[in-house]
Amino acid sequence: MRYFISAGEASGDLHASHLINALKEQDPEAQFRFLGGDLMAAASGDEPLVHYRQMAFMGFVDVLMNLRTVLGNLDAAKRGISEFKPDALILVDYPSFNLKLAEFAAKKGIPVYYYISPKVWAWKEHRVKSIKRLVRRVFSILPFEVEYFRGHGYEVTYVGNPSKNEVDRKLTTMTDSATFRHKYGLDSRPIIALVPGSRVSEIRKNLPVMIKSLDEFAEYQPVMAAAPAISRDLYGELAPGVALCDDTFALEYHSVGALVTSGTATLEAALIGTPQVVTYRAVGSRLVYNIFKHILKVKFVSLPNLILDREIVPELLLHQCTPQRIAEELRAILPGGAKRQTQLHDYTLLRERLGDSDAASQTACHIVNELHQK
Repeated sequence: MRYFISAGEASGDLHASHLINALKEQDPEAQFRFLGGDLMAAASGDEPLVHYRQMAFMGFVDVLMNLRTVLGNLDAAKRGISEFKPDALILVDYPSFNLKLAEFAAKKGIPVYYYISPKVWAWKEHRVKSIKRLVRRVFSILPFEVEYFRGHGYEVTYVGNPSKNEVDRKLTTMTDSATFRHKYGLDSRPIIALVPGSRVSEIRKNLPVMIKSLDEFAEYQPVMAAAPAISRDLYGELAPGVALCDDTFALEYHSVGALVTSGTATLEAALIGTPQVVTYRAVGSRLVYNIFKHILKVKFVSLPNLILDREIVPELLLHQCTPQRIAEELRAILPGGAKRQTQLHDYTLLRERLGDSDAASQTACHIVNELHQK
């Protein structure tokens, strides 16, 4: 069967690459066309129609400034679907773009599946109506989403969490600390990981405040996690020090603590077992905070807190994200800090809540079985 997959970000590329491998196991004759990145290319043996580097725009202003590119990507995807004539369209998060593809595919009678649902429980709840109308089945990776969608009269399937599967696979390959330090020329000081996001706008806003917060932590060594699609020059421009490209898992594993910009990386740090402070800075932070306080429908923004429905990692958002506040919370989760052991204990509860299912394999099995029943 033929599968068209659309992933618009680095995390989607990672998750979709495992899904491609799982689909190939379930369907040895599987063929793929996709929007995504290098990991999906390696899994499928083909190149993306559009690389996610040309798709990673966030927020209204960013999209508006790059509208011609966004519309060009959408046209390319629609042409790809029309020419490939897939048996299924599989969407991976990235809702503003992907729901437009869902509309296009549904009109052509192509079954649409969503792997990793849009965060409609946080904001833009109206998208639930589009999902109910256009998507045959949503494969959820967050356990609380089942009850949320059920409350809207739509049944979704929880398949496990791919970040947990991916972290556990990575943990079996980790080298010892001495080997890691030698590889990157690091000294013997304990490491604090800085994970400032995967988009240029996020990095520009969050990395400088992270660096500034470490003024009183000279006994520690800050190391930056560089996103694979971002020029190394940006990190050198914003901060001195070492930036590791595409090795965030190992960096967090060998770190005693981390400053992490809100997103999937917060869940990965928790699953690795690295105590963390969640940061998110933006231009006009206090104004943005007051706006989002009325728009957001959730108490938390970081995935560890959302999954356990209570604060297990501190969240310093927008105008609250200052060097002073970050330093205070960081000190509490570093070795000897008052909150460190409690956070580590809560990480164990988080793992239990997510369960042990292999998300990609479960999703592939459901999709292939349903398509065979057509």
